[in-house]
Amino acid sequence: MKKTLRFILGDQLNHKHSWFQEKNEDVIYFMAETLQETSYVKHHIQKVVAYFLSMRNFAKELQKDGHQVIYYQIDDQNNEQDLPSNLNKIIEQEHIEHFEYLFPDEYRLDIKLKTFCNKLEITSEAYDTEHFYTQREDIEKFFEGKKEMTMEYFYRDMRKKQGIMMLDDKKPEGGKWNYDKSNRKKWTGKPEVPEAKTFDKNIEEVLKQIKAMDIKTMGRIDQDHFPWPTSREECLEVLDYFCKNLLIHFGDYEDALHTDQKFLFHSRLSFAMNSKMLSPKEVLETTLDYYYEHKEDIDISQIEGFVRQILGWREFMRGIYWKEMPGYKSKNELGNTNKLPEFYWTGETDMNCLKYAVNQSLDEAYAHHIQRLMIIGNFALLTMTDPDEVDAWYLGVYIDAIEWAELTNTRGMSQFADGGIVATKPYVSSGSYINKMGNYCKSCKYSVSKKEGEDACPFNNLYWNFLHEKQEHFKNNQRMNMMMSLLKKMNKDTLNKHINRSKEIINNPDNF
Repeated sequence: MKKTLRFILGDQLNHKHSWFQEKNEDVIYFMAETLQETSYVKHHIQKVVAYFLSMRNFAKELQKDGHQVIYYQIDDQNNEQDLPSNLNKIIEQEHIEHFEYLFPDEYRLDIKLKTFCNKLEITSEAYDTEHFYTQREDIEKFFEGKKEMTMEYFYRDMRKKQGIMMLDDKKPEGGKWNYDKSNRKKWTGKPEVPEAKTFDKNIEEVLKQIKAMDIKTMGRIDQDHFPWPTSREECLEVLDYFCKNLLIHFGDYEDALHTDQKFLFHSRLSFAMNSKMLSPKEVLETTLDYYYEHKEDIDISQIEGFVRQILGWREFMRGIYWKEMPGYKSKNELGNTNKLPEFYWTGETDMNCLKYAVNQSLDEAYAHHIQRLMIIGNFALLTMTDPDEVDAWYLGVYIDAIEWAELTNTRGMSQFADGGIVATKPYVSSGSYINKMGNYCKSCKYSVSKKEGEDACPFNNLYWNFLHEKQEHFKNNQRMNMMMSLLKKMNKDTLNKHINRSKEIINNPDNF
């Protein structure tokens, strides 16, 4: 075998990959923490720490298993802080004859590595990460010739192909494909929510390195309590904890919101999977095994909701990303151009739902999907914020945010900037939905029941103003027909009050 350099990115920590099943003295693995990857967007401090620690643990495990590893920490004197520069130097120093890498899951890195290989004077080859259920191009093939790309049809096909929760006659277990209507309960204090599974570890050294290298970050961190798993062993502990303590009520309260509960029954496994320390297949197999062993205690709606998120939504969004890039990243079909409010960086606002959801994001580098979609994203869309600014914030603030997952969920699902590729209608609401799903409104300065006046919920005014402003975009959208009809019937004086107050909010969002 030619002397080979194999490059591993920070989100490719797949211990089970076939690369690592055999040791070869002619193979060198290379990993690096670089300013290039910490500066293309401002990341949450916990995200940077989590990736650095996870990468270091992964490299140590490879070395422990007998593999040759070159690893550059962020402040290593040999670190050129740039991917091509580091690779070129090692290829020269180690007399490398062949270069290999794993397919990146971000378009910019895919192009960067292809460009790098095209300039090499040695041979090169790229390999699958062996992580996802699907290949990049599967979505495009599945929806070829169809007018709409509906996730539900893709999800059902995936269930059939993978034989997950299927009966022998090709029908779904329980008689239904989807139990989404059972996943919308409001949590009111019962059942009791177990404490989240967390880890305490010493992060003093890595924080000093980040500070010394002047890496600009966002968010907050507790130096004495770092909660995230940064090794495969710890990720497996989180998975086990989810099965034994949270799965039983996961589906019921999947969409719930509450001031006393940041995590409710969510698994918080997304970082473990998006870094590839855990594979979606082993997560689902482990969870399904536990469900079948405890079927008398766990309703089918709990497990189906979890399977749908991973087998359906996660794979679907990745496929959309690769089908639509690079144009998807610049889509702005609604023409929104406003600035992101300052409180997205500080959490300082009188709107209680936003105060809780944004501060939780800054404190934990995490918020669940309804907080992200129907509070934080909802406000950004209703105030007609530039999707570029929304993308940059979401990509930076969340520990699980890698562009293939973030972009389609934010620019598509949340901001409707893709014009309906991912979602058939914009996910906007007045304050009533937020009140329906949680208790944020009870202790808010603003009244969710009021539609007019200074103490009315800003979401109520913004919602109707948004429909008014964007009515031309939605005139042919059947799913918006009812709301557009109500808008047309609205008293003109009432509508003008909504419009005028919305202007105040949009012009000065940090005053609310």
